[in-house]
Parts: sequence; C-alpha cells; structure tokens
Amino acid sequence: MGRVTERRRVVRVRDGVPGARPDTLVAEEPLEIRLGGKPLAITMRTPGDDFALAVGFLVSEGVVGSADDVRAVTYCEGAAEDGSNTYNVVNVQLAPGVALPDITLERNVYTTSSCGLCGKASLDAVRTATRFPPAADPLRLPVGLVGELPDRLRAAQKVFDRTGGLHAAGLFSAGGELLDGREERGRHNAVDKIIGRAVPAGRLPLAGSVLLVSGRASFELAQKAVMAGIPVLAAVSAPSSLAVDLAQEAGLTLIGFLRGGDMNIYAGEERIEFPAEAG
Repeated sequence: MGRVTERRRVVRVRDGVPGARPDTLVAEEPLEIRLGGKPLAITMRTPGDDFALAVGFLVSEGVVGSADDVRAVTYCEGAAEDGSNTYNVVNVQLAPGVALPDITLERNVYTTSSCGLCGKASLDAVRTATRFPPAADPLRLPVGLVGELPDRLRAAQKVFDRTGGLHAAGLFSAGGELLDGREERGRHNAVDKIIGRAVPAGRLPLAGSVLLVSGRASFELAQKAVMAGIPVLAAVSAPSSLAVDLAQEAGLTLIGFLRGGDMNIYAGEERIEFPAEAG
C-alpha cells in the first residue's frame, strides 16, 4: 500500500549557501472509487484510510446512510497492467435493496483537493437532500471552547510537523474532545475519511459534534457536514458565499476565520454562547 510520506532530495539554501539534503514530502496518489464494479470517481489523495474515504464520499453523495447500506469494500486486484494490485482502486458493493445512483459519463466526477465534488449538472443537483438535517440539533457551545479547537487540532497533526504540506480535519465533541482527526492533501478527503470511519461504528448521524477544517470552508465541505448530520462547521480561513447560503438554508452553524478567540459566525449564531457581560 502507499506511504503517507516519501523522501526526496532537495537543495536547501540558507543565507545564500546551498546544501543538498533529503526532505520529507506528503505522498500523493490517485484513488479510483468504483461502485458495484463501475467507475464513479477519481480523487488525488494521501494514501491511508482508503475504505473510509470511499464510504465517506458515498455518504456525501447521499448513496449511503448507515453501515447496513454497505455489503463490502475491497481493493480491486489486478488493477495494474501486469496484474498486480496498485491499492489505488477501491470497489464498494452496496447491500441488496440499496439503490444505485445513475452512473453515466456525465455523472462520473473527478475530484481534486481544492474543489471536492465536481461535475454536477446544476446547483440543485449538488444540494442533495440530507437524511440527517442538522437544523434541530440542540448543540450549544461556549465561545471560549470554540476558540480552543484550532490548537487542539494542530497538536494532533503529526505528519504536518514533518512535512508542512497537509490539511487537517477534526471532529470534536460538545465538550471539545477530539473524537477523530485526519490529515490529507485535500480538506474534502480528510472530511470524507472522518465520515467514512464513523459509518461502520454506527455513529451516523454525527449529531452534537463540531467539524473543524484547516484552510477555507467551501460549499462542498458544508455539504459534507450537512449530509453527515454535523451541526457546526468551523474553518480557520474564509467560507465561500455558497457555503454560507447552504448553511443558512440547512441550519448549519458556519464559523470562519477561527483564530484563537477571534472568529466570524456566518450562520447559526444561536448555537454559540457568550459570557453575560459580552452582551
């Protein structure tokens, strides 16, 4: 199977003086996701948790809602020209009775670390109806606790410390405990892995939790949170306008520019509690 990091030679220049040395880089390889043996999507990813990535992707697509919907997830043998296993092709078999989505050339998607779900015919097609609407989630969070989450996630980023080249996503409890964290070259892959890991454990919907992502909050990340029943999505950078629209529509609390005690709340501010003197 692929490695999370790889070593490469680099010429490092310090104070104008060059020197050759090995450097640790984030590994990047394609993963093809097949559904019932038919190609569905290709994503560039950091190897690891590939089965969770595939299942989480299907949750985001509205195909899977529980472990009972999945019969098996396997690597496809003989994927390489010489018949060997590349561990870069995963096939998901749905349980009997679970409807297959329309897999056509138009529907097939190529996902990148920046765009998440792509190739949708229209905005209406992207706004898949969630099985777990977060609007009624009673979660309430002290503003001080929210401000502590980025440091807690950063402390868990082991590979970032070696490479400086990975995004991160973390799932936190209402009390601020890091329930799961994934490092990935793409934020959307990290989120899919978190959601996918929750499926076999029977933890969907992920009610009463907070999803924190490094970088910006795109529409795709907001959609993934809504599809998994996560009531709060926070990002250390800016959200997109479409992410804000979706959050307001779906009852998702959306926080951007979360840095220490500072943050912008773009939707669902009723879930954030402030000290009495702050009002």
